[in-house]
Amino acid sequence: MSVVGIDVGFQSCYIAVARSGGIETIANEYSDRCTPACVSLATKNRIIGNAAKSQIITNFKNTVHGFKKFHGRTFDDPFVQAEKPKLPYSLHKLANGSTGIQVRYLDDDKVFTVEQITGMLLSKLKETSEGALKKPVVDCVISVLATAFDPYLGGRNLDEVLVDYFCEEFKGKYKLNVRENPRALLRLHQECEKLKKLMSANSSNLPLNIECFMNDIDVSSRMNRGQFEEMSSQYLMRVEAPLRAVLEQSKLSRDDVYAVEIVGGATRIPAIKERISRFFCKDISTTLNADEAVARGCALQCAILSPAFKVREFSITDVVPFPITLRWKSTTEDGVGSCEVFSKNHAAPFSKVITFHKKEPFDLEAFYSNSQELPYPDHTIGCFSVQNVSPQPDGDSSKVKVKVRVNIHGIFSVSSASLIEKQKGEVEDMQIDSEPLVQNEGRVEEQEGPSVEKQDPAAGGSKPKVKVKSIDLPVVMNSIRQLDTSVLNDFVEYERQMIIQDKLVKEQNDAKNAVEEYVYDLRDKLGGVYEKYITENLTLMLEETENWLYEDGEDQPKRVYEEKLEALKRLGQPIQDRHREHEDRPRAFEELGKKLQVYMKFLDSFKQKDERFMHLNVEEMGTVEKCVSDSMGWMNSKMNAQSKLSITQDPAVKVADIIAKIQELEDACHPVINRPKPSAEETSEVNEQSSGVHAATQAKEGKGETKGNQQTKEMQMD
Repeated sequence: MSVVGIDVGFQSCYIAVARSGGIETIANEYSDRCTPACVSLATKNRIIGNAAKSQIITNFKNTVHGFKKFHGRTFDDPFVQAEKPKLPYSLHKLANGSTGIQVRYLDDDKVFTVEQITGMLLSKLKETSEGALKKPVVDCVISVLATAFDPYLGGRNLDEVLVDYFCEEFKGKYKLNVRENPRALLRLHQECEKLKKLMSANSSNLPLNIECFMNDIDVSSRMNRGQFEEMSSQYLMRVEAPLRAVLEQSKLSRDDVYAVEIVGGATRIPAIKERISRFFCKDISTTLNADEAVARGCALQCAILSPAFKVREFSITDVVPFPITLRWKSTTEDGVGSCEVFSKNHAAPFSKVITFHKKEPFDLEAFYSNSQELPYPDHTIGCFSVQNVSPQPDGDSSKVKVKVRVNIHGIFSVSSASLIEKQKGEVEDMQIDSEPLVQNEGRVEEQEGPSVEKQDPAAGGSKPKVKVKSIDLPVVMNSIRQLDTSVLNDFVEYERQMIIQDKLVKEQNDAKNAVEEYVYDLRDKLGGVYEKYITENLTLMLEETENWLYEDGEDQPKRVYEEKLEALKRLGQPIQDRHREHEDRPRAFEELGKKLQVYMKFLDSFKQKDERFMHLNVEEMGTVEKCVSDSMGWMNSKMNAQSKLSITQDPAVKVADIIAKIQELEDACHPVINRPKPSAEETSEVNEQSSGVHAATQAKEGKGETKGNQQTKEMQMD
């Protein structure tokens, strides 16, 4: 069973798998363990990952990257509007107000949601995983958060500092307005990222040179680490704030921290390392791979969750990052009731039960308590309607128990609701799940054990006994920030169609490349090793095929390329075969000749009564001699026939025939000549048997001789 962890980053993605007793980061088809988070849309197909990154400059309007930051944001979000002018591709406002990405795909203008683009990237990462594992991906854990200090302190923000600086410098030095040219701006981003990485390892002045940068003008400049840190001070000064917040929330002091491990690409910047080390008053550790740590952690978490893996015990507790509050209509003075059901850093996954007293259906509005702490302007989670609520038969309010939950993925939901209906009859205890209980009107009570409703002892035995019945109530989700099931199914189906289209285009390109490769390879050899084997004039046909590939054959169905390749091979294959036969035939005949010499020498030794071979059967040796003689005659006849042919003619004998003859000779002779001599015990038994037969013969002959002598004597007496 495959266990996979995927880190979907802002710029790059990493895949780790749990196997062979450990965690391993796998490489993609480019032998690169880093897959760019990039999707390029074209007229016939999609390109994703490494190949898409190479399209950022040439197909910048249709190559989408850095889209992770738009997840969950509306088009009118100030952050989206601030990022929009910096993008080489276009954003589009969708009907539901969220952010879409407009590109040209299959010769048509298309608008994809951020979820669709992310789905394309995940499809590629899944394909890469399955290619490395040679099996389908079954269990997978995907990271959705960056390992950053805050949303505005990462490597990309520091790249922007350099880009802004050089844009201003080139404007004054070369009179170039870089931001008006998307292609030039993208090239500058790429060079600034490289320069940033170089400055992490070098403190000296480093050059930045870009040829034909804009308007056929070459640009150059210099930068050193000191300048860079000074320009980035507004970001570097933010390092300590989240560190201090973490200590406060964990109620730890600096002395309680045993070690500090840093991960993430930006932690390689010396200024950031220095600030972290100074804050904790200790040296920082870099034993983990800064880029792959998240993916490896995901794979470990997946192995922990998977029943197919046995993992050393770990104590891992996820938490709710932002407090969550429920609000509902109430009979209080202000008409609204609310309760914070999950506090900040509350353990997750976790369920709670809230008890309401209602006579009619009601709504629960869920939202994050502190909107100022959120990285998004909208703090709403969603609205949940509890339906089919009715009063008790006596007209009193019904007790409604609502179960709320933050699941293993950190997603809040109202998972169920039930109405407690009173009934006359025997007393029946009611047991509630042993989850923390939140009572009505916002009062929180931690209830570790089951709750039992008891009869009032003062009522005596004359009051009718009451039992209760729990009735499940439907909960309808309204205004939830998630894709509707029908929309999600449509997206999945469209993704499947795009995968099929990509596969068809790949097969078409592979077929076309096969024709092109065959033309170039054969043409080179026709002027070289194949030159003396040619009987047909293939050069003209190859030239015509090459011209066709770049004209009418530029975009043809896969079948057309396959037919073209087959036609070429019908003429080219015989030449290749004649060359191969001519090169390999002498070696094959030489091998057959060596075998014949060995067996002829063996036969000669047997005929000379060599003691090493006297144990062999005469009849079998006759079979060996016949096989050697026939093989010798076959070889001589084939060599004579071949000598009469030119190298442009089909051979009289093929290498495969010679190899078959060698095998035939081996099968007939090898078992005979390699039969071992009988052991000493076997020889003794044979000798004893021979001696017994000899003695019996002598005895029989002796009796006959005596009788004959007696007859002779009798004749003499007469």
